[in-house]
Amino acid sequence: MSYPVTIGVQFDFSSGAVFGYSFIIGDPQHGILGTNVLADTASDIVDVSNQVSNISIQGGYNLLQDQFQATIGKIRILDPNGNWNPQNTASPYYGKLVPNRKMRVFAKYGGSTYFLFSGYTSSYAYSYPKNQDIGYVDITCSDAFRLYQLANVSTIASSGSGQDTGTRTNKILDQISFPTSMRSVMTGGTETICQADPATARTALQALKQVEATEQGGFYIDGGGNAVFKSRAYIEGKSGKNATFFSNAGDGINYKNVQFAFDDKLIINDATFANVGGTDQKYTNADSVAKYFPHSFSSKVLVGATDADALNVAATYVQTRAETTLRIDSLVLDLTTPDYDAGITAALTLDYFDTVRIKNVGQTTTTGGDSIVDKTLQVMGNAYEITPNNFTVTFTTSEPIVDAFIMDSTLYGIIGTSVMTY
Repeated sequence: MSYPVTIGVQFDFSSGAVFGYSFIIGDPQHGILGTNVLADTASDIVDVSNQVSNISIQGGYNLLQDQFQATIGKIRILDPNGNWNPQNTASPYYGKLVPNRKMRVFAKYGGSTYFLFSGYTSSYAYSYPKNQDIGYVDITCSDAFRLYQLANVSTIASSGSGQDTGTRTNKILDQISFPTSMRSVMTGGTETICQADPATARTALQALKQVEATEQGGFYIDGGGNAVFKSRAYIEGKSGKNATFFSNAGDGINYKNVQFAFDDKLIINDATFANVGGTDQKYTNADSVAKYFPHSFSSKVLVGATDADALNVAATYVQTRAETTLRIDSLVLDLTTPDYDAGITAALTLDYFDTVRIKNVGQTTTTGGDSIVDKTLQVMGNAYEITPNNFTVTFTTSEPIVDAFIMDSTLYGIIGTSVMTY
C-alpha cells in the first residue's frame, strides 16, 4: 500500500438488514454489550480484505436531480480458488451467493475505524478472462435505498395529522420493519406539520422522499448503513460554520483537483408545489425570470398539513435557486500524498452538509495579479476509488440547498443580499 490507511472489506452471508457481528450471550468475542449488535439472524461474516483489488463507491446528492440518491459500491474480489463461482459446489460459499447479502467497506487510520460504505448485494459478475491465471467476481451493492424501493406501502400505521416530519419518517421505517438501531432521525421543524398519511400506493422510498421534500431537509444512508434524516433547521444552521479549509496556495489542505462550472443548470425561478389533496401553490422570482428566462419545477406530492405549507416550500425552493454563480462542483483529494494527515482526516470524517472553504489560485492575469476563486460550500456527496496503490476521494460540493438569513454571518447575514426564508 502506498497510503497510510488500512482498508477492510467484509461480506456477511446472513439475511436481514443489520450490519456487524450479532450479539451471542456468553460468547467472549461476540457477546460484548455496546460492541456487538442485536440482529434477527446470526451473522456469517467473512473478511475478504486481502482478496480485493478494486473498490469504487459513489453516492450522495445529485445536483441536477436535486435529491439524495442511493450510494452504489462495486468491489472486485480476486478468486484464485474458485470460491466465488456460484456454480462451484465445492466452494464454502456455495448456495450463499444470493442477492441482498451485506457488504461493508471500512478504513482504519490513526486508531479509528471509519465506515465508507455499507450496502446490500444486487449482482455478482463472475469473470475468468482469457490469458489470466485467476478469475474474479465484481460485486455490485446498493445502500438501504434499494430495500426501500423494493418495499411497497399504502397506509402508514399511526400516521395521523399533526405529526412532525421526523416522526413521520420513523413511522414509514416502522412500516417496513427497518431496524430502529440503524436510524438517526431528527425531529422535524414546527414550521411544517404533516397531514394524515394519504394512503396512496407507492414505494417506501417514495413515501420517505415525500416527507423529505415537505421538510426541505435531507434523508440519506450514511457509511455505516444508517438511515439519516436532517431537519431544515439543521441544514440552515450548518451553513458557513466551522469550515475545513482547502487551498492550492500552501495555506490550507492541499488537493488534487477541483471542477468548476458556471451555467444555468441549477436555476429554478418558477415553482409549483402542492400537498396530496391540496391546491397548487405557485411562486415565481420575476427578476430571475427576466434575467435567465423561465426555469420551472413542479412537485405535487408533499404531505404538509396546509396549502400555506406548500407555498412556503415553493418560495424557499425558488429563492434558494433563483440565481447562479461560478460553482465548484467537486473537490478531489489524493490520499497517497506524502505527509497528508490533515487531508486524510478530512477525507474520512467530512459528512454531508459539513462546510468546506476551497481556494484556487490560478494563472497570473494580464494585470499582474493572480486569478483566485475562493468559495465556502457544503459537502453533498462523496466517491471513493481505491486500489492497492491509489486512493482518491471526490467530494460533491454545492451552495446550501436551503438558504436562510443567519445573524452575524458574513456569508448569509447580509441585508439586501441574503435570502429570508421561513
